[in-house]
Amino acid sequence: MNKRHNSRGWIHFALWSSLLMAFALLAPVLLVSKGHQQQAVPSPRGGKAAISITTEPADTPPYVRVYVTATRKVERVGLERYVRGVVAAEMPERFELEALKAQATAARTYIVRRLARGDVGGAVGGADVTDTVAHQAYVPLAKLAERPSDAIAKLNRAVNDTAGLVLTYQNKPIEATFFSTSNGYTENVEDYWNQKLPYLRSVSSPWDKKLSPRFMTTVRMEVNEFLRKLGVAVDTVPALKTAISNRDKGVGAADTLSTAIELLSVTKGKRIGEVQVGTHTFSGRQFREKLGLSSSAISWKMENGKIVLTTYGYGHGVGMSQYGAQGMALEGASAERILTYYYQGVKLTPVSQVLEKIDTAYAKR
Repeated sequence: MNKRHNSRGWIHFALWSSLLMAFALLAPVLLVSKGHQQQAVPSPRGGKAAISITTEPADTPPYVRVYVTATRKVERVGLERYVRGVVAAEMPERFELEALKAQATAARTYIVRRLARGDVGGAVGGADVTDTVAHQAYVPLAKLAERPSDAIAKLNRAVNDTAGLVLTYQNKPIEATFFSTSNGYTENVEDYWNQKLPYLRSVSSPWDKKLSPRFMTTVRMEVNEFLRKLGVAVDTVPALKTAISNRDKGVGAADTLSTAIELLSVTKGKRIGEVQVGTHTFSGRQFREKLGLSSSAISWKMENGKIVLTTYGYGHGVGMSQYGAQGMALEGASAERILTYYYQGVKLTPVSQVLEKIDTAYAKR
């Protein structure tokens, strides 16, 4: 009797144990709600991927109206989904998570500052911004859905981990400018744009040279093309006029640029302050943009009758260097450390404190 009772008890115990083990295996699947995705998120150190549950960024106010150039339509998305689209367009997904988080915070700060000021400059079709670098590059929802699920999960995490945070200086959202690659230093804002901001100061950025494929670019131009782009008459630059004449005669041009192009000043960020070509003087920004160059950190020489221009870095150089952010993240820096390095004297602030009344206003649009 006791023997049979004990056998029956062991059978019940075995059955319950099997059921409990099955439930334990199924529980994580059952607990994942419809609005969640279970994705493999790459480790920040590039090691074995860890499994985490990453939600879609909230599609809630304030809303951002983005003019999508390809479709010529306006896409209306909540702030966090807009930020995800910007990060997807502006920074490679292979970058470290902390670099992506820094980019998300900078992108959020940019648009919140714009919304707070009611700034729609450069936008079209009743939008707040375009999806171009005139504002911030942006990947529309339909295009983003075509990306691998693990990439989307990583983007979601970068946005969600920083959700609702913006960079402020004296309680106001900053001008959170960023660019691809430095020449080893960032630029004081007044040396590129005609304004002075205490948080956009020149800092060293040594990581870019090693990491960025855009660190150095060389462009060769005919002398006539060089002068045409600058809007300089050849007669005002005798040395270059001689070079053109010699070239037309089949004579090799000597290095005449030392007298034709004179560097007048250098910025704190080791870029051109002012340069003189003949009787014309240009700022580093003007020189770069008129010639269509990658940076205003430029060297030049004459080679085989052509002007050879070598640039260092990629972009305006003001604010956060994206490859610099990646370099800092690879060394273990947090997103907050990256941001407070490239933007001096700022702090992270909840967006609710910056835009207390914007939710209601933008929810109706």
